[in-house]
Amino acid sequence: MDYLKLAKRVFEIELSEVEATAARLDGQFVAAVDLIKAAVEQRNKVVVLGVGKSGHIGEKIAATLTSTGSTAVVLNSLNALHGDLGIVADGDTVLALSYSGETPELLAVLPAIVRFGLPIIAITGDKNSSLAKAAQVVLDVSVTQEACPLNLAPTSSTTAMLVLGDALAMVLLESRGFQKEDFAKFHPGGSLGRSLLLRVNQIMRPLAEMAVISPATPIVEAIQAMTSKRAGAAVVTHPDGTLAGIFTHGDFARHFPGNPGIGTVPVGDFMSLRPVTIDGSKLAAEALQILERHRIDDLVVLDEGRRPIGVVDSQDLTRLKIL
Repeated sequence: MDYLKLAKRVFEIELSEVEATAARLDGQFVAAVDLIKAAVEQRNKVVVLGVGKSGHIGEKIAATLTSTGSTAVVLNSLNALHGDLGIVADGDTVLALSYSGETPELLAVLPAIVRFGLPIIAITGDKNSSLAKAAQVVLDVSVTQEACPLNLAPTSSTTAMLVLGDALAMVLLESRGFQKEDFAKFHPGGSLGRSLLLRVNQIMRPLAEMAVISPATPIVEAIQAMTSKRAGAAVVTHPDGTLAGIFTHGDFARHFPGNPGIGTVPVGDFMSLRPVTIDGSKLAAEALQILERHRIDDLVVLDEGRRPIGVVDSQDLTRLKIL
């Protein structure tokens, strides 16, 4: 049995069905986006309904909506008629998932939802089903073939539901002007959240932990200063404390082969005169972008008077869980 061939067949079937779902997108999708957007902008929410595999997909869609600024909650269809309808409020929008559109547990909840007067968006594989008839908007996720070789286990159909839910969430994200900074507020524990919420002065090595030298310092002493501070670079300053340049282990390695007596030479002869710098009030994310763009390991942090106050060392970023 060729396992890889069988696996690729699953991919091929599901990709084909997702493409077919995308090709059917029409004004109903636009109406769904408008309904959810209107609810969220009025500080209401999306109530997601689903049972079985559709319920699992609904939970993922709800989580994606919530994490991207469109508040969503999952209403358990089995418990809805026993008090859980209390999470539903006027102004909410309902997103109901059922491939057949005839799931008994879900249909039992619909009359109560209708009494609330809430708009219903149906994600279903049958546009003529009971669910579709009760909905104001119907999103078609019908498939011609499940990836299951028995054509029984929900596979292509649940993938189509999931991708459609992602499409709703991402279009809503863009239409509402949701930015990286907004995303970070909802993901403070992740590396992206930390990089977008922290400032450079919160992640830099402070002055006391830097190797700071003058242009007249012999290179051998500069290397010793870097070693004592466990730093990859020494910041060079003028007598008034303003930045003169930077000297790195890389600079030493490049110049040593042609200058074996380099140890006694003043560091000012070999330092970089225009090091890349950043203001301490900038976001850590900007520091990350600068380090990557310039392919450097050390970024000098300056105050308003161009005096060094710290260094962002790329080696620290993993420890701080920013990379």
